[in-house]
Amino acid sequence: MQIRAATDADLEIVKAIHERAFGQSEEAELTANLLTDPSAAPRVSLLAFLDDKPVGHVLFTKVSISGAERPCAASILAPLAVVPNSQGRGVGGELVREGLRRLAESGTELVFVLGHPEYYPRFGFRPAGAHGLDAPYPIPPEHAEAWMVQDLGDHALGALKGRVVCADTMNKEEYWCE
Repeated sequence: MQIRAATDADLEIVKAIHERAFGQSEEAELTANLLTDPSAAPRVSLLAFLDDKPVGHVLFTKVSISGAERPCAASILAPLAVVPNSQGRGVGGELVREGLRRLAESGTELVFVLGHPEYYPRFGFRPAGAHGLDAPYPIPPEHAEAWMVQDLGDHALGALKGRVVCADTMNKEEYWCE
């Protein structure tokens, strides 16, 4: 498997991966919009290839924490996509790990995700609400464990509290309710 940074020239490949992975165009359009949204920068956008074929993409975009006592370099993982015939082969995991590695190297302190509570804890994510870090919009109690955070520097979690504010593109209630 090869993983590399996605470029502007890869936009159609990225959109095709998301459309195949999710079986619809909504996530592809969200991804395309995030890739051009100035409020989402800096971002980490990675493509995965198996046998020289693009099979996965992950995007991390900038977020801020409203009400925090100090500024914090933070990002959110959204979305992650792997084409159906490559799922279960570790593609998503490698994309997440490489993205987290690059974010840590860049000085990012916290990374958030709204995702499957059975999947993301294996990468070090844990419930964010329990640490006083609220999602941009309220998460129903039955899904609270899906709102997660990871501290890449081992010092911000517990020291900061507040509400996460995403890029303009993703700061819409429809992305936060199930």
